[in-house]
Amino acid sequence: MREIIKDGKILARHILQEDIKPGLISFSNDNEFLQVVAWGHYEKGKYLQDHWHNEFERSATRTYEAVYVVKGAIEARIFDLDLVPVETFPVKQGEILILLESAHGYTILEDDTTVLEIKNGPFMGVEKDKTKFQPK
Repeated sequence: MREIIKDGKILARHILQEDIKPGLISFSNDNEFLQVVAWGHYEKGKYLQDHWHNEFERSATRTYEAVYVVKGAIEARIFDLDLVPVETFPVKQGEILILLESAHGYTILEDDTTVLEIKNGPFMGVEKDKTKFQPK
């Protein structure tokens, strides 16, 4: 796993396939609005305890996003919150990108690319949830 950091702030985490080791692995800090965990290399028949998640008030001030490239590849552009470019890199099939305190954009690099995007909610609509910009 590699973190993209600027001024001591984690903007994003790039998780490669080889980062997913046996067992339960968290790629998030407990205080982050989006929790990303891998179930690594479990064998057939592994029993995971039945459970539910308790209801209680949570507070999130920003939308975090994770993208999993199912097929193909994307180019990720990471910016700080002042919209200054920090890093651009490919995210390939089987890799995960977690976007935290950052602005970001993507370009599809291969035909028939398929990406699964996961965000914390509730979704308040594009007008309230997103600010689109032109890179500096």
